[in-house]
Amino acid sequence: MNSKVFIICVTIFAKVSVASVARKTSATNVQPIEEENDYARVLELSLLFYEAQRSGKLPADNRIPWRGDSALNDRGLNGEDLTGGYYDAADFVKFGFTMASTTTLLAWGAVSWPEAYAAAGQLDEIRTTVKWATDYFIKCHVNETTFYGQVGDFTMDHTFWGRPEDLNTSRPAFKIDAEHPGSDLAGETAAALAAASLLFKDSNPEYSAMCLQHSKELYQFANDHRGLYHEAIKGAAQYYESTDYGDELAWSAAWLFKATNNSRYLEEAEYHYQHFYLKERPNEFFFNKKVAGVQVLLAQLTQQRDYQNSAKNFCDFSVRFQKRTPKGLIYIDKFGTLCHAANIAFVCLQAADSPGIGDPQEYRDFAKQQISYMLGGGGRSYVVGWGRNPPTQPHHAASSCPDKPASCGWSELYRKSPNPQTLYGALVSGPDEIDKFHDHREDYIYTDVTLDYNAGFTSALSGLLQLRVKAIT
Repeated sequence: MNSKVFIICVTIFAKVSVASVARKTSATNVQPIEEENDYARVLELSLLFYEAQRSGKLPADNRIPWRGDSALNDRGLNGEDLTGGYYDAADFVKFGFTMASTTTLLAWGAVSWPEAYAAAGQLDEIRTTVKWATDYFIKCHVNETTFYGQVGDFTMDHTFWGRPEDLNTSRPAFKIDAEHPGSDLAGETAAALAAASLLFKDSNPEYSAMCLQHSKELYQFANDHRGLYHEAIKGAAQYYESTDYGDELAWSAAWLFKATNNSRYLEEAEYHYQHFYLKERPNEFFFNKKVAGVQVLLAQLTQQRDYQNSAKNFCDFSVRFQKRTPKGLIYIDKFGTLCHAANIAFVCLQAADSPGIGDPQEYRDFAKQQISYMLGGGGRSYVVGWGRNPPTQPHHAASSCPDKPASCGWSELYRKSPNPQTLYGALVSGPDEIDKFHDHREDYIYTDVTLDYNAGFTSALSGLLQLRVKAIT
């Protein structure tokens, strides 16, 4: 089918499917509007958010007119080039742990549902989004047992509010090595690079092989030298603490098996699964808790009942019994309320595609409900630049600045008006447990944006769009 005709068909299907979605969401008081169903457009916007978070030398085809080159002097302790990668949130620290977790989820969605990205015209964009991170990880992996896991100091960074192009703070780099290990950080980065190797396997085989080699080395480093990364990179504990590394060891080994089909990695993933007691039902799926993802991925790879049952227990609990807001949003934590819900929607969409795991239609309806809420079904959109009454004051320094040459500083944080620059596609932290939301820039518990907040959301969108593509074809 001609690609333009194909995309038109997807759009038409979105319009005619509103009524059926309304019936499926009525149990949770979510009333959809037409914009909720344009997954292709929101997918495009979500990738624009990642483009707005780029650090380093921007390419000529940069689509964010208010962003320019920044942090071009990021260096390691021995002068290593550490430019590139993504700024984490409103600030300008590059946190490797959450950047890697984000990359794994983005790559997983793209590997699983490439037809959705093709239908949305975003296949090249998702590859570019992932590669911007993996290029950086490869730079940070300076030898087999040394990896730079953070650039920038959060405390120093928060003495500055403005554009990244105008950064005037010191940007120290922090690493893990054999004497100061970080199995969680190295393992998650190994998973991200293994997933990326699958994404680039056909389109860029040489780069795919490079990603896979770094993945193997980082996994070996993680497995041979055990430790929590925030014990080596002290500043990370306050913001992105890791409470265990067993899930990352199993996660990375499973991804390496998927990428290589080498049974050694499956054996090690299964060993980690048993050794670290990863069979138990988790309550969430996010950067610090990969267990649900491990369960689903191993179920997909092995078709074994033990993993299928564990994945089913997680999704059944999440869909049927997890706490919800009055309007039906899954509620795990006020920090990243929507991120938690989107991540569960994504992992249960993965489960729905896996034979032997629960009720696929129940999981897919649940994912539609959760994403519907975020796109407007709960009464307002929580995606910047999209839908009905979207957030206009995301907690984000660069987009709070006026056009150059006007100055930008702390007064912009407290200004009571919309951000001058629209941070298209950013999913904000979201409402509280009774669906209340404050669209105020300084009220970051509601309006914060981060790399990992958008990751599961982006991939859940692709999973829902894939269902529509399959229905049409």
